[in-house]
Amino acid sequence: MTRCVRAVAALSLLAAASSGAQETRAEPTPCPDGIPATTQCSLGKDSAGAFYWIAMPSPWNKQLVVHAHGGPDLGAPDAKGSADDLTRWNIWTRMGSAVVASTYHQGGVAVRSAAEDVERSRQRFIAQFGVPERTILHGQSWGAGVAARTAELFGARDAQGHVPYDAVLLTSGVLGGASLSYDFRMDLRVVYQAVCGDHPRADEPQYPLWQGLPVGSKLTRAQLADRVDACTGVRKPAAARSPEQAQKLATILAAVKVPERTLIAHLNWGTWHFQDIMTKRTNGANPFTTVGVAYAGGAALNEKIARYAADAVAVATLAADADPTGRIPVPVLTMHAIDDPTAFVELESTFRVTMERAGRGKALVQLFTQDSEHSYTSDAQYVSAMRALLAWVERGTIPTPTSVAASCATVDPMYDPAKGCRFVPSYTPAPLSSRVPSRTKPGMPK
Repeated sequence: MTRCVRAVAALSLLAAASSGAQETRAEPTPCPDGIPATTQCSLGKDSAGAFYWIAMPSPWNKQLVVHAHGGPDLGAPDAKGSADDLTRWNIWTRMGSAVVASTYHQGGVAVRSAAEDVERSRQRFIAQFGVPERTILHGQSWGAGVAARTAELFGARDAQGHVPYDAVLLTSGVLGGASLSYDFRMDLRVVYQAVCGDHPRADEPQYPLWQGLPVGSKLTRAQLADRVDACTGVRKPAAARSPEQAQKLATILAAVKVPERTLIAHLNWGTWHFQDIMTKRTNGANPFTTVGVAYAGGAALNEKIARYAADAVAVATLAADADPTGRIPVPVLTMHAIDDPTAFVELESTFRVTMERAGRGKALVQLFTQDSEHSYTSDAQYVSAMRALLAWVERGTIPTPTSVAASCATVDPMYDPAKGCRFVPSYTPAPLSSRVPSRTKPGMPK
């Protein structure tokens, strides 16, 4: 199915649904690209206004994967977004599992709201197809934090002893919550401004950088990218950068340990996502701090750094919405690329501490792969992780990194184990503080 046809299908559904929160049943819709030809897809709209896709393979193995997508997107819900998720994660339908994926009914950094949307998508699947034998909750990237909150909020056993989710799979997860996961982007904003001085420029309205961007600003992502490139030459080959550009880029990357290739992306998130947080989540108050943070680069750099103190209410508000508690009542398997350029692998050490503090450390197994991608690693690795998780649920066989690595080489040839098995069983991530300077915020543990 082409992207154009997918867009037409989504628009047709939207036109058919009345305004407001009226729910529409999932209706048959051509499947997105990459889905097995025997799969039946449908598209609906839930009571809150989120679109949801259902992909039902034939034959069906009676397992359901409830998918929580990454992002977050800042605009209104768009059915195309979850269609793309089905394409990227077609590994689940190729394994014979049904998939339901919500768009979330609102954009922005709103984790609990997204978790509610995810749970509604599971309920909509059941209303249409009945209760599956197994339900796995899968969260990717920012969606891993959404999935963790979904399992915490809605994962309890019912009166009959049944659990809505049998297990949780978190891949490439942003698992430090808003309290810890976003600090390095605040660091990037202040360091970049100290070095380049063009976001904002001197002739533009000035604002505290934790605001991300003033309301009404016309700055575009393309314009910001041009500014970054003019200052650092980051989009040019290293040999084509001026000595001044090379020095500025080196200073920024030494102080804020982001990969060169994702510098602009992280600055984007520290601009428009911060604007969303300030205007829509914290009532205009600041949840970030740079007070007391010593940045690599010496006194000359640190003297130029803008220092901001966090507001206690803003910190608490963001934490209550987005921070995982670790109180997940079912097995949890995480998988993370060691050189993930977007969600740092050190976030996994933070998540382990979170689970252990909640008394759920034994319910967590973490896998690491020698990859440098964020969005997708390999079919064979995801198949191996899913099979290990199902064996844990069905037979009580707790996987280990070594056992999953060994099993990866034996997966079906269609998943290309020869090229796709890069598990590193011996790897243990360093603490997040080894990459992002620790800081004290009001109301947060020291």
